[in-house]
Amino acid sequence: MRSSATLRFVSQVLESITTFALLGFVFTGLTVMSAHAQSQIKHVIIIFQENRTPDNMFHGFPGADIANSGTNSDGKKITLEPITIEGGYDLSHGHDDFLNEYDGGKMDGANKIGVICQKGQHHCSPANPQFKYVDPSELGPYFQMGEEYVFGDRMFQTNQGPSFPAHQFIIAGTSAPTETSDLFDETNVHGAIGGEVGCFAAAGAYVSLIDPQGGDKQTMYPCFEHQTLADLLDNAGVSWRYYTSSKTGGWTGPNAIYHLVHGADWSNVIQNPSAILTDISKKRLAGVSWVTPTWQESDHSDFNKGLGPSWVASIVNAVGGSAYWSDTAIFVTWDDWGGWYDHVAPTIYNSYEYGLRVPLIVISPYAKQAYVSHVTHDFGSILHFTEEVFNLPSLGFADSRADDMSDCFQFAEPHKFHRIQAPYDEHYFVTHKFSPGSVDDD
Repeated sequence: MRSSATLRFVSQVLESITTFALLGFVFTGLTVMSAHAQSQIKHVIIIFQENRTPDNMFHGFPGADIANSGTNSDGKKITLEPITIEGGYDLSHGHDDFLNEYDGGKMDGANKIGVICQKGQHHCSPANPQFKYVDPSELGPYFQMGEEYVFGDRMFQTNQGPSFPAHQFIIAGTSAPTETSDLFDETNVHGAIGGEVGCFAAAGAYVSLIDPQGGDKQTMYPCFEHQTLADLLDNAGVSWRYYTSSKTGGWTGPNAIYHLVHGADWSNVIQNPSAILTDISKKRLAGVSWVTPTWQESDHSDFNKGLGPSWVASIVNAVGGSAYWSDTAIFVTWDDWGGWYDHVAPTIYNSYEYGLRVPLIVISPYAKQAYVSHVTHDFGSILHFTEEVFNLPSLGFADSRADDMSDCFQFAEPHKFHRIQAPYDEHYFVTHKFSPGSVDDD
C-alpha cells in the first residue's frame, strides 16, 4: 500500500502536469482523473435498479435537492406523502408520460400519468398517486450508503422512456438500431410472448422508433446492431459479465444486440443475479459487471417485495469484505423514473435525451465521503468513467457528451470499508430462489 504522503505527491505532480497541458504544453492526453482511475480502479460494478426518482426514493436526504411538494397541471400545490416501497400500484412511464410530466420544462404534468393496477384490482391507488415518496424507514441501507459515500442529485436517465431502451443506454449509451442511425428505440417491446424481447422476441414483435423531429411512426423488430461497452472491453482484453434474472427479459440489455446474442459473448450473460455474490467470494469478479435484479429485489412499484435496499447492500458488503474493495468502484442507479413526480427539469438535447432524474450512489474506497454531487450526470457518465478506467476509446454515443464522474472521487487516500447494516445479508440472497423474469409497462 502506498503511503498517504506518496499519494499526495503523485496527485500534486499530476495536477501540475494537467496545468501545463491547459497552458498549451503537450501531454499524453491523460487527465488527473483518468490517470488516477487507471492506477487505482481495476473493477467497476454497475447496479441497475428500477423506476424511482430522487423526490420519490430519497425524501429528506441531507444536503440533496429533494422536493416536499409539487405542482399539478391545474396549478395546485400537492404535498408529497409517504407510501411503502411495495407501493400497491404502478405508474405508466413511456415517452408520452415523460412529455406530460415534463410539460416543456414546467414539471407540472405528473398528475396526467396513468395508474396501472394488477389484474383483478380496481382503484388500487390513493389520491395524487404520482406525488408520493417511499418512507425512509424502509430505506436504511440506501441512506447509509449515500450518506457515507456519494449521493448524486443531478443524475438523469439518459432516455425519455421505459426500461427496455434504458437498458440499451446503460451498455451502449444509445438505443439506436444501428451505428449510424439518427433514430432511437423509445418503447418497450410490443407483442412480446412469454416475456421474451430483443433478438428472442416473437416474429411479430416490434418497438417504435423516434426520429429527430419527435415523430414515432416507424417500427422495427427489437434486435439491433451496433457497438457496446462490452465490445470495447473485449477488444482491450477486459473481462465482463451481465447478471440478470432472465436472459430473454426486458432488463437484459445484451439480448437486443445481434452480435452479442449470436457470438461467444453470450456466455458472459449470467442468468442468476446472486451469482455475483458467489463470484466475489470465489475471487472471480470480472473487470466490469452489470447487475440487474429479480423483480422481488427491483424496487419496481407493485412488484417488488421490499428487498431492494438489502439486495444492493449485499453486493456492496460482499465487495467490502473482500480483497476487491481496494480497487473497485460501484455505481448504483435506477433505470427510469417510473412515472413518479420529480421537480427538476432535465436538459433536452434532442427528441429523446435527457429523461427525468434518477437516484445515484457511488461507493468506492476512493469515493468522496459524505458528498452530495450536484454535477449533471447520466448513464453515459458511467460509461465514460469505465472507458477512462480501462483506457478505452469512446463509443461516440451518450458517453462522448457525458462527464466522467470525476467530482465523485478523490484518490489521495483510500477509505476503510464499514459494513452496511441491512435486514438481509449475502447468505439470504445466495440461498433464496426468486421468480425469474422482469415486469414493466409503457
